[in-house]
Amino acid sequence: MKRLKKAALAMIVIFAAAQLVRPGRANPATDPSRTIQAHVGTSNGLITILDRSCRDCHSNETVWPWYTQVAPVSWLMASAVSKGRNAVNFSEWSTYTQTQQEQLLAASCDETSSGRMPGVWTVLHPEARLSSQDIKTICGANGGTHHDESNTRN
Repeated sequence: MKRLKKAALAMIVIFAAAQLVRPGRANPATDPSRTIQAHVGTSNGLITILDRSCRDCHSNETVWPWYTQVAPVSWLMASAVSKGRNAVNFSEWSTYTQTQQEQLLAASCDETSSGRMPGVWTVLHPEARLSSQDIKTICGANGGTHHDESNTRN
């Protein structure tokens, strides 16, 4: 029993100490003229889908829920956002060349069609799940040339 108490105390101390390691959670300023919204428009529904399912990891407008302030979740979320923004940042859309934009939209189609995106994020955010129509909209944003119907999911 003494060992169990010592182990529990050690875990509490480690958890408390972990709270001192605070990752950066800053949202860089967003220039609306540089966003994907400014460049593709909103008529086809793409922007609504991106805002609902992709914004938190792939833009400068991340919403940081309360649990992202608690280690180790804070570390995981900060890492996911950093990786997501590096892969594609919809807030910085105008910084990509036309070819890069086409490649990024094709990659977005592939990632969503395969179910890799939005991935485990939907466990805590079920509203981010993509319907087959959402995936068709994402894939259609690039002319629909990279969409494989057999991979869509509901």
